[in-house]
Order: sequence, then C-alpha cells, then structure tokens
Amino acid sequence: MSEFGLGRMTFGSIFKKPETVLYPFEKKPAPAGLKGHIVIDVNQCILCGICQRTCPCDAITVDKPNRSWEINRFQCVQCGSCIRACPKKCLSMDPAYTSPAPHMHTDSFSVPDPKKEA
Repeated sequence: MSEFGLGRMTFGSIFKKPETVLYPFEKKPAPAGLKGHIVIDVNQCILCGICQRTCPCDAITVDKPNRSWEINRFQCVQCGSCIRACPKKCLSMDPAYTSPAPHMHTDSFSVPDPKKEA
C-alpha cells in the first residue's frame, strides 16, 4: 500500500462512524441469523422428552415425575434440533447472547400440571 493510499484511508476514517462501541454502556444489535439461546414456554410443554432424546450433546434433562425441564447452557451447542423435534413447538431460539456467568450452572424450569389447574 502506498503512502497516498494509507493517507486516504486514514483521512476517510476521520469522518466515518467508529467501528467499535463502548461495550458496557453500548451494545451492538444482534446480527441476522444469530441463534442465541433456547427458551421454553413451560405452559405449553407436555414433558414428552423428545427434546432430550434429540439433543446431540445431552444438554437437556426432562424429569416427568418431578415436572421439571432443565438445560445446561454451557453444554448446549445451539444446533436447534430440539426446537425442530418439539411436537408442541414450546421451544424457541432467542436471538440474544446468554449472559456470562462465573460458574457453570443448569437452568431449571418447573412445568405446571394442567390437571391441577383445571
């Protein structure tokens, strides 16, 4: 690159919007196609366990007797196979990053019993 090209690039960047953001105060919008993390609608879930069986990395645990649905977000690879396999379509992909955590943990959700509500 010649000195003229470098000078033109430097001079042009003075009038452009900066490429970086001040991260804790400003956040970039999520890019199109970002998979993000899995979200469950516990009111729709029937605890069939198909999502657990189709998960290639064993990140999902369905406990039907205790009526709980758990996901280990550090083990999940966001492939979306559980979302495609869910018969009730209660799983979806939220296009936002999972917030960082200092320790590995499992997110546990309690699924309400529809027989007790009726």
